Amino acid sequence: MKTFLVLILSISLQASVKQKMFNLYQNHKYEKVCNIGYDNFKYNDKDEEYISLYAFACLKSDFIDSLSTAITMLKFSKEARANAAYFSVILMQKKLLYHSLVDGYNLKITELPTTSYVLSKVFNFYAQIGPHKSRLFYLFEDQKDPKITYKLYLSKGKKNDKMVIEEYYDSVIIKKHIYW
Repeated sequence: MKTFLVLILSISLQASVKQKMFNLYQNHKYEKVCNIGYDNFKYNDKDEEYISLYAFACLKSDFIDSLSTAITMLKFSKEARANAAYFSVILMQKKLLYHSLVDGYNLKITELPTTSYVLSKVFNFYAQIGPHKSRLFYLFEDQKDPKITYKLYLSKGKKNDKMVIEEYYDSVIIKKHIYW
């Protein structure tokens, strides 16, 4: 009987964690959702809604590397597999773009999948440049809205350089994304 009571209590606590994450997500508290999701992941590693909520929150708070665990777990439903593919594309683009900026790797324009996520847009702009000499920064104009521009550059760090994408609207910075 004690085991049953502990099981019921555990299930209700985990349900409340998922609900709390959902409420925070709706209030644009993405970093908090990502952290709570990480802390409770081992209790919800079979719940694809939970994993997707966690992964989208991590994506929106620019914790791209946190997607790798979610990618491997999202496999049992059509929607989960679609989410895993979406996250995989963004993670791959981050790694390739960073490799190109830091190591001079030549990104060849190929038929790579893409998304509407800011990192994907900048990846595509950068790949279109082709072989070139390294620059301090790169400026790209959004194809759908010329008032939106993106600035890509490396910020020197103690151990690793960080890749930075700044989003501008009419020359006013609206968001800064930092990846390492």
